[in-house]
Amino acid sequence: MYINCKGQLIDLSTPKVMGIINITPDSFFSGSRKNLEKEILETAEKMLEEGATFLDIGAYSSRPGAEDISEETELERIIPALQLLIKEFPEALISADTFRSKVAERAINEGAALINDISAGLLDPDMLRIISRMQVPYIMMHMKGTPQTMKDLNQYEDLAGDVIFYFSERINAARKAGINDIILDPGFGFAKNIDQNYELLSKLELFSNLELPFLAGVSRKSMIWKRLKTTPEGALNGTTILNTICLTKGANILRVHDVKEAMECIKLTSELSN
Repeated sequence: MYINCKGQLIDLSTPKVMGIINITPDSFFSGSRKNLEKEILETAEKMLEEGATFLDIGAYSSRPGAEDISEETELERIIPALQLLIKEFPEALISADTFRSKVAERAINEGAALINDISAGLLDPDMLRIISRMQVPYIMMHMKGTPQTMKDLNQYEDLAGDVIFYFSERINAARKAGINDIILDPGFGFAKNIDQNYELLSKLELFSNLELPFLAGVSRKSMIWKRLKTTPEGALNGTTILNTICLTKGANILRVHDVKEAMECIKLTSELSN
């Protein structure tokens, strides 16, 4: 199971780690907010040294109820950070976390290797066309509504079945557009309450039936810290536990704030198949 990143084939049959770097002032986990150049570079260097295959750069906070910033503001945040990282770490595979096609196109032109879209192309009708034309791997996530409205849109007939049906439609649209490399993200916390997140986690292996790699993003989310009556800062141990469960259920990429711990999860769970 391979994806092509800038001419480099990445084998996802061995799980990989994607490190999160948020260029936002209001991300739910304060430790991921990086705005100064020095902070961005130090975080990226640490993540790469600890074994991250990808770095995911986001400039639009998608936490529930987050402010809806303009496209111009998003570009003003993400492009200088992306340029900085490409200059300092030219071999790094950087993912741009955006649902806007103009931001995606500019990011790819600046050197981004992947696009991570929380809306799977539904919030910008030009996104699939841009991804097809630029031919980069495309991470499509399940969500309903927008970050501002999704909290109230968590009604499902059959959660896992509905998410899989959503992906079947979005995969078909992406294939028709000519997109080759697709990665799925079930969207923990997006239009799903805490109980639904755990229901989805319990059935995560079903996504392997779509025969595409899938990404799990549970790192320090409220499904962990609210259940443990702690904070995002106190949710590392819980994150490690859920990352391990995701791996045993077939996850190909862990999107995390803490790369070292995620790499340890991969190393130890790989022993189960040896």
